[in-house]
Amino acid sequence: MISWLRIALSLSCLLAATLVLLPVQLVSLHFDWTLRRRIPRLWHRMACRMIGLHVRVHGTLEKRRPLMLAANHASWKDILVLGAIADVVYIAKSEVRDWPVFGLLARLQASIFVVREEKRKTGEQVNEIGRRLADGEIVVLFPEGTTSDGNRLLEIKTSLFGAAATAASAAPDSTVFIQPVSIAYTGVHGMAMGRYHRPIAAWPGDIEMMPHLMGILKEGALDVDVDFGEMIAYGPSSNRKVVSRAVEARIRKMLGDRLRGR
Repeated sequence: MISWLRIALSLSCLLAATLVLLPVQLVSLHFDWTLRRRIPRLWHRMACRMIGLHVRVHGTLEKRRPLMLAANHASWKDILVLGAIADVVYIAKSEVRDWPVFGLLARLQASIFVVREEKRKTGEQVNEIGRRLADGEIVVLFPEGTTSDGNRLLEIKTSLFGAAATAASAAPDSTVFIQPVSIAYTGVHGMAMGRYHRPIAAWPGDIEMMPHLMGILKEGALDVDVDFGEMIAYGPSSNRKVVSRAVEARIRKMLGDRLRGR
């Protein structure tokens, strides 16, 4: 009973905050005000607090722009976590647009939706990502292309870094900065989370959304460690595959070290 009361109270508080911020965000999006980047960060911070995500940040966010963050992806909670740390926009699969609740939130955050199956739209989508980077927005890329079980980094897709080359051509010094980021779910109720318990936090795509969401709300306290790695400059002479492999290696090491408690 206490657990359900806590869930109801948390969701009610988050709903109230959403109703207050929603009209302001809609107006900000319509007029393309800078405020549209800051409101989602405030909302994500409240959401993390309400559902019990305790976020610990290691390292610092790169200050130079244009900036792309390349992060491992274990759950929809990754979006809340990174969104609570910085004013970011996400590259998302086109089907996310139509998801209940999360699709609306993605649109309100001005996410960049990509249709990976339609190659004829690839150039247009890459140009949009490049434009947003050139405008100074921090764009988050999950280069695995899907969610993992939280215990490992899947092989990343080098093609998803094509937008960095497009943005580099429009940047003042022809350089885009790519910063590897590791997101590790390391504890539950203050106790270390082992590999067999990490699926509590992770959300592989074959698990139903609502049962998983309710399971997270019932747990009520998850520890998340976010590591910002050393950035990699992507310039005119950079090789996309070489850069993507360097990003993959850095994410894999940070994630592995954090999961092993180092």
